[in-house]
Amino acid sequence: MPSHTEENYLKAIYKLAEAEPATGVSTNRIAAALATRAASVTDMLRRLADKGLLAYEKYRGVQLTDEGRRVALLTIRKHRLWEVFLVQQLGFAWDEVHDVAEELEHVASPLLMRRLDAFLGHPALDPHGDPIPAEDGAMRRPAHRLLADLQTGEKGVLAGVKNTSAPFLQYLDKVGLPLGARVEVLDIVAFDHSLELRVNRDRTALVSAEVSRNLFVTE
Repeated sequence: MPSHTEENYLKAIYKLAEAEPATGVSTNRIAAALATRAASVTDMLRRLADKGLLAYEKYRGVQLTDEGRRVALLTIRKHRLWEVFLVQQLGFAWDEVHDVAEELEHVASPLLMRRLDAFLGHPALDPHGDPIPAEDGAMRRPAHRLLADLQTGEKGVLAGVKNTSAPFLQYLDKVGLPLGARVEVLDIVAFDHSLELRVNRDRTALVSAEVSRNLFVTE
């Protein structure tokens, strides 16, 4: 059974590979994602390769094996289910759950996770709009696009966040842009590409280009 640290590495590698699927994940990218030294990453990659969890070739990056991918997705599944539980059942705000779920995701009991999933009603998405993998690793990805890609007059429903940092989520709460809000692009400001939005048909909001690049919408 992988250690907590090994699970964290596999999860990070999976997410980095998902962002850039055409290339292997470099040691430097892993080090940056986990806020650690490249030398420490190299040692861990060798250990994970010895366990058959990834394919590692120096200077060419790494790729997860089928087993490594399974462990990564299982860890992500547990993390996202715990986030749903913390928000729905314990009253946590969506910007408060990440660190707690980081600890809970290492619970090893498959039975506990099956019962938690059933208790929550088999949710498809976590509080940030990210899909929750099934126990077998299957994951239905929602059809969405960035708010920044909408043109004037187009409408959508806020469905997810690309940036899950607490400051960004707190900003969305402050300006009243929760997931599920209906938005319409009224204007795109030529100077800085900020967007003037109509929100839920009853008010307007001006968001920066940076914010619009970190929000997903569905039709």
